[in-house]
Amino acid sequence: MAKIGRHWPSRNKLAIAFFRASLDGAVPTQMGECMMWGEFKAFVNKGNVLDLAVGVLIGAAFGKIISSFTDDILMPVIGLLTGGGVDFSNKFILLGDPGDKVVTTLAEAKAANVGVFAYGNFLTALINFVILAFVIFLIVRSANKMMKRAEDAGTPEDVMLLREIRDSLKK
Repeated sequence: MAKIGRHWPSRNKLAIAFFRASLDGAVPTQMGECMMWGEFKAFVNKGNVLDLAVGVLIGAAFGKIISSFTDDILMPVIGLLTGGGVDFSNKFILLGDPGDKVVTTLAEAKAANVGVFAYGNFLTALINFVILAFVIFLIVRSANKMMKRAEDAGTPEDVMLLREIRDSLKK
């Protein structure tokens, strides 16, 4: 087919692409669309995309669990230990003058358009990141150990016997 296609005039390239794509079930409207669709199908069929999608979904759900753990369990305990009450995310330093307004919470400071250094929110996000990174490290570490065990398992006995038979037949 390639030999015949080489002698066809260039204006028939779209017809050739249409014919080749029709074999795959795709109908291109432009020359490059057919090739791109085929590459995309090959990419998706490798399985890496599905693994990536599952990983992203599980990661998003796990991130919510870590955020809830940090916001609802860990930070209130740290807040009690530091003597600042229960709401650690409400820790801030005013960077501007609120004027005659009394600002006691972060929400009031933001409503009054006063600049704030919200270190409580930053520390919460930082602790979320450290916990998530540590859990991912543990998962990767255990996966690497499992892969190493699978490699160290050695060759099955039936494969060894087949190799011995092959080697004896070569002699």
